[in-house]
Amino acid sequence: MIAFMTNEQYNLVKKQVNKIINAKASVNDPTILKTVKTLAWEAVQQSLPDMAEEEASLLGQMQLVDDRLAADKFFYELKRYVIPFPALSETKLRKLFPKVKKLKFPLIDAEDYQTMTYLSWDEKGSQYRMIVAPYEQSYIGLRGTFQPSEQKGLCHICHRFTDIGMFIVETKGEVVGTFTKRGNTVCKDMKDCNHHVETLLHLSKFIRHIKGK
Repeated sequence: MIAFMTNEQYNLVKKQVNKIINAKASVNDPTILKTVKTLAWEAVQQSLPDMAEEEASLLGQMQLVDDRLAADKFFYELKRYVIPFPALSETKLRKLFPKVKKLKFPLIDAEDYQTMTYLSWDEKGSQYRMIVAPYEQSYIGLRGTFQPSEQKGLCHICHRFTDIGMFIVETKGEVVGTFTKRGNTVCKDMKDCNHHVETLLHLSKFIRHIKGK
């Protein structure tokens, strides 16, 4: 079986399995447990509507997971079926950031690509944060300032209430000599954010907002 699910789909499966485990630990009513399992499986089916029979059989085992040890084993086995984020070449990255003269490339462990919906890194010695994300059947590069917040808030990529900061992109305005700033809050910890993205919907909305569309 080849890789068939994205990182965000993998994250969603993990969340649903955790719901089952938590229900088993706190509920004794078999009817309620059955309902939790049914809803969890339906959520996975909605996320992966085109599963092949073999893929559905593999994912269906989530309903048999009954404790944390079993869940960790299930996640470990499932992870190898995740389609990794493409390891973009320096040439490709330069094309995504054509206005950045001295682009500093990130050091990414090969294993991290397996749990990545988008690529992001902070430029050392500056306030700039880089984001490379899937957008409209391709990839887009965003470079903006990042200002950490002392308060928790909503990340507009993974849609969690967590430690965030403001990401702002400045673009040329319609009038010569003017500029437009657009931004939104995102996770401080980009790696952790990638572990909680469950859909591309919020990421796409975030990018459209930044681009003013």
